[in-house]
Amino acid sequence: MLDATRSGTATASPQAAATRLAVPVSPLPRAGFAGRCARALVSPYARLSLLLALLAGAAGCVLAFAPQRLLTHGWPPQLGGAAAAVVFTVAYGLCTVAFVPRPVLNLAAGALFGSQLGLATALAGTVLGAGVAFGLGRVLGQDALRPLLRGRWLRAADGQLSRHGFRSMLAVRLFPGVPFCAANYCAAVSRMGWLPFLLATALGSIPNTAAYAVAGARAATPTSPVFLIAMACIAVPALAGSALAWRKRHHLRGGQAPREGS
Repeated sequence: MLDATRSGTATASPQAAATRLAVPVSPLPRAGFAGRCARALVSPYARLSLLLALLAGAAGCVLAFAPQRLLTHGWPPQLGGAAAAVVFTVAYGLCTVAFVPRPVLNLAAGALFGSQLGLATALAGTVLGAGVAFGLGRVLGQDALRPLLRGRWLRAADGQLSRHGFRSMLAVRLFPGVPFCAANYCAAVSRMGWLPFLLATALGSIPNTAAYAVAGARAATPTSPVFLIAMACIAVPALAGSALAWRKRHHLRGGQAPREGS
């Protein structure tokens, strides 16, 4: 209905205006194939697949190019001083993520830079590589792997790392029988924080890294007392760790034996 104004013009009533403006709005279309693909790409299992692909590619590059040879025999002669230490630290960290054995890298650090600077570069590379592996495992693997922690021993290990992260990781780093990469990714799947992980890695890696760095620095004189002491510091903890692991394994098997009549 039109209402007449004083000027003689006709305007629509409020009811008519509201009816005319109330145009039905169609709902937004749901995400189609592109949306489903985007959700699939950011899903936990897609990220875990990406992590596995990255690790497989890194291992393949190590087998094809053997970067540890570059660090031990093919080091560029034009690099020296602080620049060489920084480059070696970065290369060390990336090589540990790609499963290059740390003893080889520690020996190379001592041979290239001497005992003190070699220890510093190797320890910095250790923390860098551990941090990169921890970050990859935390971002790409944690959400997919945590629901799989259903076994009794897996839950116990996860609880120990989550509740007592610093001291647990410190013991793992001091124990020579635990693989470096395995410890990194197990810690990443747990709820351990960044700071306890990195600090425990730095402190716990000092004794073993120092022994290898000194051995690498004195490799030219294998009969010197310093070299022999360094080799003893490498061999004795390894033998003690192996004996302890064997003893615990034997005790575990005996404890899990089924009782008669049960």
